[in-house]
Amino acid sequence: MSLRLLKKALLRIGFWCLIGVLLLYATFPFYYAIVTSLKPSSALFEVSYWINSPDFSNYAAVLHQASFLRAIANSLMVALCVVTLALFLSVTAAYALGRVKFRGRGTVLMMVLGVSMFPQVAVLSGLFEVIRALGLYNTSWALILSYTIFTLPFTVWVLTTFMGQLPHELEEAAIMDGASPWVTLTRVLLPLLWPALVTTGLLAFIAAWNEFLFALTFTLTDAQRTVPVAIALISGGSPHELPWGLLMAASVLVTVPLVILVLIFQRRIVSGLTTGALKG
Repeated sequence: MSLRLLKKALLRIGFWCLIGVLLLYATFPFYYAIVTSLKPSSALFEVSYWINSPDFSNYAAVLHQASFLRAIANSLMVALCVVTLALFLSVTAAYALGRVKFRGRGTVLMMVLGVSMFPQVAVLSGLFEVIRALGLYNTSWALILSYTIFTLPFTVWVLTTFMGQLPHELEEAAIMDGASPWVTLTRVLLPLLWPALVTTGLLAFIAAWNEFLFALTFTLTDAQRTVPVAIALISGGSPHELPWGLLMAASVLVTVPLVILVLIFQRRIVSGLTTGALKG
C-alpha cells in the first residue's frame, strides 16, 4: 500500500514539474521582454532576470511617438471591423450550413475549409491586384477585406459545428409560433451561441491584431500602418544598434491588451472550446 502511495506521489510530482516547465517555457519570453523594456539603454546588454529599479523611459519614448499611437488606433479599428464582419457573415452562413439541409452542404463545408489551407504568401500577388483594382490600396479597407477573407473559413467552420449541436426542438417551437428564420436566428439561437461567439471573435481579433504580411504589403504610409508594421520599422543599423528597449516596450504595450482580453473572457473561451468538443 505504501509503495502504491509513493508511486502516486511521484507521478503527481512529475506531472506538476512538467506543468511548471511548460509554463516557464511559455511565459519566460514575455517576462524577459518586460524586464528588457524596463532597463535603461546602458544596461540592455547586461544579462539579468530581475529589475531592482525599473526605468520607464522606453515606454515614455514609445508613447510619445505619434505614428505608434496612430498605428495602435489603426489596428484596433481594423480588428474590430474584421471581427464584426466575420461574426455577422459567419453566423448567417453557419445557420444555413448547420440548420438547413440541402444537397452539397458537405461539399460547401469542405470548400470553406480548403480556402484556409492556402498560405498568405501564395495568394499575396493575386490579392494585391484585386485590392489595387478596387482602389483600396493604402487604405484600412484593404486590410479589413484581406483579413476577413482569411478569417471567415475558421469562424464559419467553428460556428457551424456549434450551430449544428443546438437542439432542433427550439427551432421547431419558434417556427410553430410563427417566427421567421431571421427572428429564429437572432432571438432563439444566437443567445445560446455566446460562448462560441466570444471564442471565435477573440481569436479573430488576435489574428487581425497580429497580422504582418498583408499590413506590410497593402499599406504605404504611417497614417494607415498597423502595430506589427510600426514595430518592425523601429530599427537601427547593426543588431547592437537596434533600440531593443523601445522594441520590447512596444511589444509589451501591444501584447498586454490581448492578455487582458483573454483573462476577462477566459471562462467563456473555455466554455466555448469544451462545448464545441462535445456532441449531444
